[in-house]
Amino acid sequence: MLVPAFNEEANVRRAYRAITDVFDQLPGYDYEIIFTDNHSTDRTFELLKTIAQADPRVCVIRFSRNVGYQRSLLAAYKAASGDCSIQIDCDLQDPPTLIPQMLDLWGQGNQVVYGVRRSLTDRWTTALLRRLFYRLVNTLSDDDLPINAGEFRLVDRCILTELRKVEDTSPYLRGLISAMGFRQVGFEYDRQSRVAGESKFPLRAMLMLGVDAVLNHSLIPLRLASWTSLVAGTVTLILLFSYIIGFFVFGQQWPRGFTTTTVLLLLSMTLNAMFLGILGEYVGRIFMQSKKRPGTIVEEIVNREHAAAEMFRRAELAET
Repeated sequence: MLVPAFNEEANVRRAYRAITDVFDQLPGYDYEIIFTDNHSTDRTFELLKTIAQADPRVCVIRFSRNVGYQRSLLAAYKAASGDCSIQIDCDLQDPPTLIPQMLDLWGQGNQVVYGVRRSLTDRWTTALLRRLFYRLVNTLSDDDLPINAGEFRLVDRCILTELRKVEDTSPYLRGLISAMGFRQVGFEYDRQSRVAGESKFPLRAMLMLGVDAVLNHSLIPLRLASWTSLVAGTVTLILLFSYIIGFFVFGQQWPRGFTTTTVLLLLSMTLNAMFLGILGEYVGRIFMQSKKRPGTIVEEIVNREHAAAEMFRRAELAET
C-alpha cells in the first residue's frame, strides 16, 4: 500500500486503521504500508513514526522538503517491494473497502487496475473542470489515457520494475502508467467526501497538474505553433498578392496608414511571445532533466530495513 501524506495529522491514523481492517479480512495476503511524508509542517510525521514503531509492516519516508505530489508518489512506487502495489490517498476519499475487488481483478491477470470516478464530491464547477480536463488530456495526448481515472490504482510488479527506471523531474503518473500498456482494466466507484483536514489540491495545483499532463504526453502545443505560423504565412501571402494585383491591375490606391502597420506588428509580437512561451516550457523541462538533480531527498526513514531498504540497495548498486 502506498499512501502519500502532507499535513494530514487528522487522517493518518484513520487511514492506517482502515487499511489494516481491510487486510485483516484478507488473511491470504502479506502486505506493507509505505507512507511518504512530503515534509509536513504539522504532527503528521510524529504520528506516522508512532505507527511505524508499533507495526513493523509500516515504512515511513519523509522528504527533506515538499517535492510535490507526483514526485512523492514516484518515490513510493520505487520503494515498493511486493508483487503488486495499491496507491490510495490519505484522506480516504477513495474507499479502502474496494481493495479486495482490485486484488480480484489483478488475480484475473490484469497488470493495472484503476478506479474510474463515477461521481465526485467537489462543487459542480470543480467537478465540471475535472471532467473537461480528463477529456482534454485524452484528446491531446498521443497515448490512450483513461477518462475520469484518478490516483486510486493497483499496479503489478512488472509496472513497478519499469517505474524504477524512470528519471523524470516532472512526472505525471496517471499518464505514465497508462502509456506503459500491458493489460489494464478500470472499475467504477463513487468518491467519498473528505471527513477531516483540508484538500491539498487547490485550483492552482490542478492547473499545474494539467500542464504536466499535456506537456508530458503530447506534442500538439509545438505542432500548434507550426500550424499557426503556416496559416499566418498563407494569409500574409494572400494579402500581399491582393495588394499587388489591386495596385497594378486595378489601379487602386491603398491608404498608407499607421493603424495597419501597428496591428500587424502587435499581432506578430503576440504570436511570437505565445509560442516562445510554449517552447520555453519544453526547453525548461529538458534543462531540468539534463541537470539530473534528485527528484526527492529523504530526510528520515522509519523501519529502514523494510521496503525502502530495497530501494536504497538498488540505488547504491546503480551508482557503482
